[in-house]
Amino acid sequence: MKSILSMAVVLFFACPAIAENNDPKKSEFMPVEHFEEGYITHYLNEAIANGFNNENDGPIQYGRKVTGFASAPKFGGYYMAGYYYTSQDGKKSGDGFKQKNVRLYVSGTLFNDFAYLIQFQTANDKFHMKDYWLEWKKYKSFQIKAGQFIRVFGYENPYTPFEYHDGAYAQITQKLCGQADFIVGDNGGGRDQGIQFQGDLLPVGNDQHSLLHYQFMVSNGQTINSGDKNSQKDLSGTLQIQPIKGLRLAVWGWTGNFTSDTGITVNRDRYMVSAFYDANDWTARAEYAHSTGHKTTDYNPSTGKWSGTGKAQGWYAALGIPCGDVVKTWVKYDAYEDDATKNSLKSIYSVSPNIQIHKNMWFQPRLAFVHDNALAGHENYMEASCEVGIRF
Repeated sequence: MKSILSMAVVLFFACPAIAENNDPKKSEFMPVEHFEEGYITHYLNEAIANGFNNENDGPIQYGRKVTGFASAPKFGGYYMAGYYYTSQDGKKSGDGFKQKNVRLYVSGTLFNDFAYLIQFQTANDKFHMKDYWLEWKKYKSFQIKAGQFIRVFGYENPYTPFEYHDGAYAQITQKLCGQADFIVGDNGGGRDQGIQFQGDLLPVGNDQHSLLHYQFMVSNGQTINSGDKNSQKDLSGTLQIQPIKGLRLAVWGWTGNFTSDTGITVNRDRYMVSAFYDANDWTARAEYAHSTGHKTTDYNPSTGKWSGTGKAQGWYAALGIPCGDVVKTWVKYDAYEDDATKNSLKSIYSVSPNIQIHKNMWFQPRLAFVHDNALAGHENYMEASCEVGIRF
């Protein structure tokens, strides 16, 4: 037993030394968060950086010396908008041009080993805080993050909308990751407030890719910009393996509860299994998720009873096909059962070429066929859209 523990300790502390030869801040398993500058903010950031490095006037003073303490902060932002159409009966009023979101953010480092981000979003008339976090990132094998950020659950959820090019998040990502959760009340964009531990372990092979990845998060369970309402905490985590470079297999777990504004508390016990492969600009991803726990609207206070099955599940498979230097076409099958029965099955078959004409600008048309068993007599309809994203 002692020899096993000794080996584990040696492996854990050996990983940071190896990782420091590469980029200790980047995980090989999760999407990189590109909070980049855009067309306009490039000039703002350049001016700030020049001010930080002004040798003639000395370092900028904000009550203390900045040089050596912090990097020049990087400002950025983007907006996304589009035109949307559906042939679904009764939904024609939703057709037309829409603002999807506008985001503003600032990021940087402190003492070299700490990274921070503050991000705001407005969607039409709704302005709110999206992210605020500080992360200690000295070692690739062990990092600590605290604040408000993406939950540990699923491969799709961590992608920012600007970097996510599948056309539309899968239904399980929207409904079972807290983006617009099926329980009703958690519309936090897949985020929560808490603390997270993560790391990449065991470099193997000639390319020294990391074999294992772990993440563990303790959070309120009450969506973004909201304090905890029941003193209990949510636990979520993942273990992932990368047998060859670019192939990742993962299991995810999430247990906790949510209390609505009306005082109804529902449990959320969920798991997910995932496979992800990315090489030579080809990308394939598939996930299955299952949830146990009622919606907040399932409870009838007059009778004290719950309706519904208290379960939900879904799955999807997506393939990204490179089609030249600026186009990558995504085909996707996306299925979700709101009560884990075939009567509630909603299937979406879509194709969406992403046209990346510049790192700061893309267009994406999308065409989808939808079959929804819950719409008796009107199960089939079409959706079409064209979105544009621009970093400014």
